[in-house]
Amino acid sequence: MSEIKKQIAILGSTGSIGTQALEVIAANSSLFEVYALTANNQVDLLIEQARRFQPEMVAIANDKHYAKLKDALADLPIKVFAGDDSVAELAAMQPVDIVLAAMVGYSGLKPAIKAIQAGKKIALANKETLVVAGELICSLSEKYNAAILPVDSEHSAIFQCLAGEGNNPIDKLILTASGGPFRTKSLAELEHVTSAQALKHPNWDMGAKITIDSASLMNKGFEIIEAKWLFGVSPEQIEVVVHPQSIIHSMVQFADGSIKAQLGLPDMKLPIQYALTYPDRLPSVFPRLDFDLYSQFTFERPDTNRFRNLAYAYYAMQRGGNMPCILNAANEVVVAEFLKDKIGFLQMSDIIEEVMEKATC
Repeated sequence: MSEIKKQIAILGSTGSIGTQALEVIAANSSLFEVYALTANNQVDLLIEQARRFQPEMVAIANDKHYAKLKDALADLPIKVFAGDDSVAELAAMQPVDIVLAAMVGYSGLKPAIKAIQAGKKIALANKETLVVAGELICSLSEKYNAAILPVDSEHSAIFQCLAGEGNNPIDKLILTASGGPFRTKSLAELEHVTSAQALKHPNWDMGAKITIDSASLMNKGFEIIEAKWLFGVSPEQIEVVVHPQSIIHSMVQFADGSIKAQLGLPDMKLPIQYALTYPDRLPSVFPRLDFDLYSQFTFERPDTNRFRNLAYAYYAMQRGGNMPCILNAANEVVVAEFLKDKIGFLQMSDIIEEVMEKATC
């Protein structure tokens, strides 16, 4: 690898992916340097990160926090900006080598487009970008020669399984799902689960929205749409398998029937580092998988009667047009309401179904 440090812009540095990415960068400080950090509302954490990593620039999307951010960093030579447009502009800055797109929800689309148009390498952790605008993003990526490297553990696993396979034909992609905290609950029990219970994921430590999406399997639904665009496969070639141990992160079955899998502990730092260092694999101090502790792997089919969001995602992908965008928009609204305990867990799917039935695309 080049001795010149890669300049990294982290969009969403205060979230789960962003904070772990900063850990990876700190552990590889001879290779990477933080050029820009952005956040939406968590101004105190952004200030702390900026003081530690000394980026050239920081931006806070919510301009109500601009004065506090600017005052807190006044003694440092850090340029401070505010607003959604500033976040997008930072992603396209000339010195930036890699943009880690880790913003939550639809808000990540505009910065991703700006970064791609600037020819940046994109380490993509914002799945909604491909859910709502997969065709556009893929065409822009090709036009501007901007590589998109997946950070989601499942898509990183598939990406790693495909390394070295050239044009060998793919039979199917097998995305694994933990099943979330409510995997064994009945429909009757699901009527009464709370947002606090949904936020207790059995294996992964994630932000609030993605944790709720994981509990409802909408996260897996978004991942199948994302996989379609990332790997150029048809909906029929994408299968979801529930794997409660979360050790096999995903698999690829080839035309000859052979299946390759990528395994590891449920820790996002490994796929983050792989995206930042690709095609190289660097030594790390991440915990290693101990098969004595994981002596059994189990698999089961997802139940789309209890977890309807997965079926809605397949439907949206097959319909095409604006339907994936409609699915995403409806989900963002219902998750926000569920987190406020204004609607129930099963009502989220009820509302999404109703919106999709009424929408035209």
